Amino acid sequence: MKIAVIDAQGAGLGQTIIKKIRKEIEKDIYIIALGTNTFATSNMVKAGANVGISGERAISSFCRTNKIDGIIGPIGVMCSGSINGEITPLISKSIFNMECTKYILPLQKHGIYIPGTRNLQIKDIIEEIVFDIKNNLVLIS
Repeated sequence: MKIAVIDAQGAGLGQTIIKKIRKEIEKDIYIIALGTNTFATSNMVKAGANVGISGERAISSFCRTNKIDGIIGPIGVMCSGSINGEITPLISKSIFNMECTKYILPLQKHGIYIPGTRNLQIKDIIEEIVFDIKNNLVLIS
């Protein structure tokens, strides 16, 4: 199974997600870190990603030319101009157009409010994502 994790800035969320996947699943999963900058990518690779890809063009190219099972990131990755401008229109469009499961963490930033998510903590959301990936991994095997 191939999973991509996308994050920006220092990739604190991306690191947390990758560490949780590695702890819970360990084998049979290939993780690609998609960082909007080299610092974010480096931090996600240190957290356990198999490979890292940095920058707008590289992320867009990866999204167009690779088949993956899922991509995980904060809701900002779907919104052009978000995360302090690090998510470009090309990145958000490339992620949106991927034919895979998109695990979007509904962070209440950028003036976006998703009803029904107010009582969820990030750790609970990540746990739910990892649970779904485990179930899909069993189905693929």
